[in-house]
Amino acid sequence: MEWEVVIGIENHVQLTTDSKIFSGSSTKFGAEPNTQASPVDLALPGVLPVMNKQAVDRAIRFGLAVGAKIAPQSIFARKNYFYPDLPKGYQISQFEDPVVQGGQLTFGYEKDGKFVTKTVNLTRAHLEEDAGKSLHEDYHGMSGIDLNRAGTPLLEIVSEPEIRSAAEAVAYCKALHGLVMWLGICDGNMQEGSFRCDINVSVRPKGQAEFGTRCEIKNLNSFRFIEEAVHVEVARQIELLEDGGKVVQATRLYDPDKKETRLMREKEDAQDYRYFPDPDLPPLTIGADWIERVKASMPELPAVMRARFVEEYKLPEYDSLVLTASKGMATYFEAVVAAAGKENAKAAANWLMGDVSSTLNREGVDITEAPVLPAQLAGMLKRIADGTISNKIAKEVFGAMWEAKSDDANLVDVIIEQKGLKQISDTGALEAIVNEVLANNEKSVEQYRAGKEAAINALIGQAMKASKGKANPAQLTELLKQKLAS
Repeated sequence: MEWEVVIGIENHVQLTTDSKIFSGSSTKFGAEPNTQASPVDLALPGVLPVMNKQAVDRAIRFGLAVGAKIAPQSIFARKNYFYPDLPKGYQISQFEDPVVQGGQLTFGYEKDGKFVTKTVNLTRAHLEEDAGKSLHEDYHGMSGIDLNRAGTPLLEIVSEPEIRSAAEAVAYCKALHGLVMWLGICDGNMQEGSFRCDINVSVRPKGQAEFGTRCEIKNLNSFRFIEEAVHVEVARQIELLEDGGKVVQATRLYDPDKKETRLMREKEDAQDYRYFPDPDLPPLTIGADWIERVKASMPELPAVMRARFVEEYKLPEYDSLVLTASKGMATYFEAVVAAAGKENAKAAANWLMGDVSSTLNREGVDITEAPVLPAQLAGMLKRIADGTISNKIAKEVFGAMWEAKSDDANLVDVIIEQKGLKQISDTGALEAIVNEVLANNEKSVEQYRAGKEAAINALIGQAMKASKGKANPAQLTELLKQKLAS
């Protein structure tokens, strides 16, 4: 049996407001437990919730970014369920008429060795309050409850079940993560729970229109765990079905140590939550003027910037998609190009997608914290362009700049001078190196003159070694060919 994977994703995005969604309590992370929970967050008798306008602004901003409809009127409802860290016994959320309706998200990823793009439709994005947090460590066999997070504003973003693999799920979540950070509506810190993913997974025989029974994998907080969890759950469901079993709709947790999903609870349906309009909150009304004010404050969106990079800097679509994956990377790229000139835009893109990104990943540093400043990278690109250093030597220069952690505008030239890395372009010096290499590699010379053109690569390699990597590669190759032809 050939199976098809069907995935829909719910992302819980903590919004970057100073106070909670219905109270004035702080949303700052890391405070002592239960020091940021007000009577409103606890739903004590006699208190009333008041809507946080900043949270609505951020929801509108997201809706505009994904081309969604902003509901002129939306309703807050009580979602009733018991959990120890839910002090009210219900969660204020939206059920019918969410604030953001529809929309699309386009992302790119590698598939079968090729870079492809995909667009996933969004069902909705609704505002709600977060629950508290259960603490299970260091309590002598008991659990503690921290209600600091209770009432933190969330935007829950729900996709259509249009994702068909673990790779697509990761790429979708990365694109969404980048977008909410780009818009400034979420800090994106997955370790602190600012961006959490619930993945709904089912399988069906390939070609079947009807969906299989889904299981939700709850609270995934890393892209690696998302990929692993999907693979594990898909394998579990396929094995169960092929053995004649039946998938039961349920909420499951992923255990990264055991590489398995385990049952958390049987999955509830909407009717189990007994949604009804919250009597303490009036309908949320959003007029056209409010939407226009938010629109006027929007940054240039990634899709618009991608198109501009292709048009203005003549970059391939792949490059522009990678460079606009985060606002920090896009901003850094444009700063480099501004200092190095548009003629070096492709070179800047190559360095950012290559050595810069790999170093950032290895060091665990965000582009906004990179010790090599855009102007310094631009200076290095200029030295490559004018022949002062080769691309190979530039790698050593870049490493030295990274280690220097200096804001010196002339750092590139200082490093080249101190380390003696200037490229050899003097014809006389290059000719001496070539003559020595030809004299010491008679076999390769004979092979080349006998018609084996690839033999010149060995000679080039020996010449570069003799020059300690400093020889101008283009001049060296041309000189070798001239000598071999004589």
